Amino acid sequence: MDEEDVEKIRSLRDELIEKYSNNPAVAKKVEHIKGGFFHNFKQSFESNIDIDPGRLLGLTDGIFGMVMTLLVFGLALPGVQLLTEGDFIAFLQSISRSFGLTIVSFILVSSFWVYHHEFIRINSLNVPYLWINMLFLACISFIPFTTSMVGIYSKFFLADVLFGINIFMTILFFLIMYIYAYNRGFLENNPSKSEKRYVINTLIILMGITVAVNLLDYNFSEDFVYLFLLIPIISTLRDIDFKMKS
Repeated sequence: MDEEDVEKIRSLRDELIEKYSNNPAVAKKVEHIKGGFFHNFKQSFESNIDIDPGRLLGLTDGIFGMVMTLLVFGLALPGVQLLTEGDFIAFLQSISRSFGLTIVSFILVSSFWVYHHEFIRINSLNVPYLWINMLFLACISFIPFTTSMVGIYSKFFLADVLFGINIFMTILFFLIMYIYAYNRGFLENNPSKSEKRYVINTLIILMGITVAVNLLDYNFSEDFVYLFLLIPIISTLRDIDFKMKS
């Protein structure tokens, strides 16, 4: 092949590029070939999938409902028949801590449900977002278990730590889910940068509260676990403050 043949090939190549460069399908194919395996894999993995976001929302609501129900079912009746009022009062005293923790967990789960409906309204999704949401729901699903565990084994610090880790990981995956949905343009209400900053800062504060409560619970008293109720209180106050400033 001499130089003249090489020049003809180059000329033909240029003509083909010029002819088909305005064709979106051809341009996408060329970009796919040039991108390399890992780039193309990442692009395919992050592409939107044909799943109705309403179905994911329905699954989320269903799991939240089951978790709230399981929290109440965690309060067991006595295994023996109570014959006197004194026995009944003793039974109520024996479940007082478990009852209090159930109320705390129920309020926390309710707060997470409110956050999800307020901040996570999506119009599309992809595989990474889907699995981030699933991990968030997995953390939610473990709350009845860790609540029962800390109610029964409250004398063990590790039980309180596992409950705190459960709440911390729930907030963390919610934060990751929100940031990912925002960056991918999945959020239906298209929040402003100031709203994004408010949501992220609020979630970081809530994670800080979770760590602080665990440390106080360990160093002072197991009753500090009720300070988890600060999570819905502080988030509500910040929400009111943000809406007033907006």
